[in-house]
Formats: sequence, C-alpha cells, structure tokens
Amino acid sequence: MSEKTPESNTSHRAPLTLQEHRAATDLCLQTGILLMQHGVESAFVESITRRTGFALELDRVDVAIMANAITVTSYAGPHSMTRVRRNEDRGINMHVAMEVQRAALAFEAGEIDRAKFEKCVRSVKTFRYPRWLVVLAIGLSCACFARLAGADWIGCGFAFVASAAAMVTRQVFAHFHFNPIVGFFAAAFVATSICAQALLMSIGTTPRLAMAASVLLLVPGFPLINGVSDMVKGYVNTGISRIALAMLMALATCAGIVLAMSAWDTWGWVS
Repeated sequence: MSEKTPESNTSHRAPLTLQEHRAATDLCLQTGILLMQHGVESAFVESITRRTGFALELDRVDVAIMANAITVTSYAGPHSMTRVRRNEDRGINMHVAMEVQRAALAFEAGEIDRAKFEKCVRSVKTFRYPRWLVVLAIGLSCACFARLAGADWIGCGFAFVASAAAMVTRQVFAHFHFNPIVGFFAAAFVATSICAQALLMSIGTTPRLAMAASVLLLVPGFPLINGVSDMVKGYVNTGISRIALAMLMALATCAGIVLAMSAWDTWGWVS
C-alpha cells in the first residue's frame, strides 16, 4: 500500500476546525508513542504516524523522533500545531505494535471509521503470556542450545533449571520496577551460580556448556537489531540510544557472570 502524499490529501474537502486539528494531532501522537514505547524501529514509527495524519485529513505531518520523546507537527490549511510526548519504555511487545499497525492501515484503507480507529488505539492492551509459560519456554530453549552445543543430558538439565531460575529472577525484578540492567545482572548471577554447582561437584561431563547456554536468554538481540536498523536508516540518535542500552545490558550480564564465578571460584572453566 503506497503512502498518501499531502497534495493528494488536500483536494476537495473542507478545512479542519481548530478542535478537529487538535484532535487529529493528538491521535497521530498517540499512534506514534504507542509504537515507540513497545520497541518498534524509528522508520516504521514515523511512517505509520505520517500516514495516520494524512488519513485524518491533515495537509502535512512532520515527525521528529528522539531517544526519549516524539514530536509531531501537523499542518491544516494556514494553521500548524506541535505536540510533544515523552517516551516511557514499556518493554518490547509486538502484540501492541501489530494491533496499532492493523488499525492504522484499516483506517487508511477506509475499512474502519475514525471513531473505531481512535477506540482501537486508545484501548489497545498489552498482551503477555503467562509467566510460567515464559519460564518454561526459556528453560527449554536454553537446554536445546546446550544440546546443540554438545552438552550431555545432565548438562541440558542444568541449563534448563539455571535459565528458568534466571527468567524468574528477571520477572521478579521487573515486577518491583527495578531497572532492567539490574535485573540482567541478578539473572546472570543466578544462572551462573546454579551451573557452577555442577562444575564444583563434577556432575555430568559438560557443565561448562551448560554454564554458557544458561545465560543466552540475556542476549539483548532486539535492541541491538533495532539500534543498527535505526542508524542505517538515518535515525542516528535513537540508534545510538538503543545500542548503548543494549551494551549496558550486556555489560551487566558480564558483571553478573564474573561475580558468580568469583564467588564460587570456578574460573577454571575458562582455561
């Protein structure tokens, strides 16, 4: 679906009133901020926000995306209006991103009216899988990684338990609103400490592989990919911000691993 141009949107219609202009600008801003808050890349946020503005009969929409805020300036006839909203990170959630995208595209295509689109955007709720299911999936994933790396079944079992415990640790820290970096540090310490017991007690033949696989859940892949994508597409400030956050998470993970290895004196596994 091609993006509408301002020129194609201004012909044969009555100019917006000030109230309609304000409401349309606020709805554009709400659409963009929802996407930003849930980890969508900057180019996509700008595209959907601008297309929403044109669908709302605005003549022109300028979007400025910063690391922690989004600014929308809209034009309707001789008038312009600027709105700024602070971006509070609410974690990556593709369900919200997909719901907002579907609603925006349906509104642009004329499949739903403005009232229904606004209701969709303002009432979209964050969908989260049950915590126990996430813990189980993470544990199985890390155990499979350990098996692919050549770990025996005992090593896979330790990778499962350690990564599941690390995920529970992350959930607990997130529940009490700790900084994610602190959660990554604590999770890495817990996972490495559990696997270190296999090494200390000589349980199984591949405790080192279990120790390595149990912290794979802490690789900040999504922020890194989005950060690189933002920088390649010209959104350098948001790209640097996302990559810096990913680096801090990786450093926190390394610090947690090093602390656990020092506490249990298991440095021998790196030799």
